[in-house]
Amino acid sequence: MNMDGDTGFREIEHTADWELEVWAKDLPSLLEQAGRGMYLLAGFKLQAGPRVSRSFKLAVNDNESLLVDFLSELLWIAEHEGLAFDAYDLSIDINWLNAKLDGAPITCFSKEIKAVTYHNLNIINSGDGLQVRIVFDV
Repeated sequence: MNMDGDTGFREIEHTADWELEVWAKDLPSLLEQAGRGMYLLAGFKLQAGPRVSRSFKLAVNDNESLLVDFLSELLWIAEHEGLAFDAYDLSIDINWLNAKLDGAPITCFSKEIKAVTYHNLNIINSGDGLQVRIVFDV
């Protein structure tokens, strides 16, 4: 669990899959907290030593699709390149998310996440920021 007031995440009890509640002041921060929470759920441990950087862009069609696309990209990189990230520089430029990430190779993980789902996915503007619950297929 990570809670520093304006941003954070926590695991929610779920019958078959994993569910994560995430909150933040804006969409880029929400994406970052969702990524951090997903990595924590999977138990990713990063190798000490040299850092690795990755950059990518994702189209912004709607907030929920962007969230699923972002987390799915992180899962793809973890599975195919063995990398995870702990430093995020995310910005939204009209119709694009620009992601610059720093991290390291994954040394181990405790659980496999198969996919990010759209199950009941709805980003809510609470007035104080954004909130969402994300269900992961495991």
